Amino acid sequence: MVEFPSIPALQGVSLKVSTINYESGYLDVEDPEGCLPRLFLQHRLYNSSIYPLEFPGMNEYNVTFFNCSSLGLRYLRNEDFSYSSEQDMFACPIYAVSSEDSILHWDVAFCTKMFQLVSPIDDFSLRFNFLLLKFPQPKSDVEKHKTSKIPEIVLPGSILLVVVCIAGFYIIRYFKDRGEDQVRLEKFLEDYKVQKPTRFSYDDLKRITNHFKDKLGEGAHGEVFKGKLSNEIQVAVKVLNNSDSDGQDFINEVGTMGKIHHINIVRLLGFCADGFHRALVYDFFSNGSLQKFISSPDNKETFLGWLKLQQLALAIAKGIEYLHQGCDYRILHFDINPRNVLLDHNFTPKISDFGLAKLCSKNQSTVSMTAARGTLGYIAPEVFSRNFGNVSYKSDIYSYGMLLLEMVGGRKNVDTNPKTLRVLYPEWIHNLIEGGDISIFIENECDLKIARKLAIVGLWCIQWHPMNRPSMKSVIQMLEGEVDKLKVPPAPFDFATSANTSTTIPMRHLNLELEVIHELE
Repeated sequence: MVEFPSIPALQGVSLKVSTINYESGYLDVEDPEGCLPRLFLQHRLYNSSIYPLEFPGMNEYNVTFFNCSSLGLRYLRNEDFSYSSEQDMFACPIYAVSSEDSILHWDVAFCTKMFQLVSPIDDFSLRFNFLLLKFPQPKSDVEKHKTSKIPEIVLPGSILLVVVCIAGFYIIRYFKDRGEDQVRLEKFLEDYKVQKPTRFSYDDLKRITNHFKDKLGEGAHGEVFKGKLSNEIQVAVKVLNNSDSDGQDFINEVGTMGKIHHINIVRLLGFCADGFHRALVYDFFSNGSLQKFISSPDNKETFLGWLKLQQLALAIAKGIEYLHQGCDYRILHFDINPRNVLLDHNFTPKISDFGLAKLCSKNQSTVSMTAARGTLGYIAPEVFSRNFGNVSYKSDIYSYGMLLLEMVGGRKNVDTNPKTLRVLYPEWIHNLIEGGDISIFIENECDLKIARKLAIVGLWCIQWHPMNRPSMKSVIQMLEGEVDKLKVPPAPFDFATSANTSTTIPMRHLNLELEVIHELE
């Protein structure tokens, strides 16, 4: 065993000697617990003196350390994509890889990054749990060592094995780097911190998506493609359009999503900022968006059932409440709509698309805006105000209310036909719960109560003046409570009252020069 009693930083460190070569002056040592990466970090071997021993040569290696305890895998892939027994991850979950290598080759995309260091020890040695140290040889003692009767402790073939492994490692790396389809990430951002999304290169995205083969959809800001990080991990890659506005949206989304960790918020796995290429990498959701399930109860193929709709409404509300109150900063989404609510395989809703989001202090009741933002049909009146002043978190609550009303009515609240704009949809819902218009037939009494509850909560959320809308905390309480205790709110748009319950009026009759609405809270 090799110990360092005279070095305070290495007190308690014991390394097992597997080979002593007196001729060359080298020790081959290993961590007896089989976790050299953990020992390396705990005792800061990267900047500690190990006098009188020393690391051979003057080489420096850029090494990144990951904590993979959450993966549940015993072995990770090595360079040739096989699963090697080089490191038992159950016994040693700290994994070291070269910072210049692609994390896609090492199954560490979902591990937590710990440190990126300049190390005197290469990542290969750390993973294989062996360390080569040099000890001094006084000239007068050389001959003595050569003729010493102390036997050399040499494990049969170990030196040859190390040489072969190192040579093989660099040969594989050489040909991998020259491959046409090679996958390599840029060097991690220097300010990359724990639990921040990973930066991918554009070549990585081509590999992940098989050259953007499987297109999932297209929106105003870009296209979405299906991809794979591994055989088990599917992702969605959103490639943003090359436009000036996307630059700020991209910064908003990456900056905001890195701060969010909630079951009802989409997790940002990574991003690409490679030249003019900008993209976002998310978990893949097999059920798509809530939009395709906004349908009439008569449509048995897509209607989810009233109980499931209530569960979705409550989960989405909790996600928005987290954005407003659960983070260090209040996050205003500004684009809550069914297309931006994704559903996983269990139909758990995930709020997505933070390109229009704004961050503000929790003590700040309003935010400043210079232009309207959001999706037509879900934009709060104060966001449309001519002077764009006094917009608050109540704008998200308005958007959420319109989403609830669509879930109840089973159709979109606006018509994208340029000749008409459906502005009386909320009034139509209001007439439904007041008994003035019966267009939705629900036989089951429990289902009827759920539909009525969702409608009442939705109408409270879309009140014209922000001060009359509930907070998201109150919304959650209403959704969890009994419908009999809920009071039906006044019709949201009294100025638009009409005896005709039709949901369509000509565009020319709509006055978009709205009054400036002030947030009084």
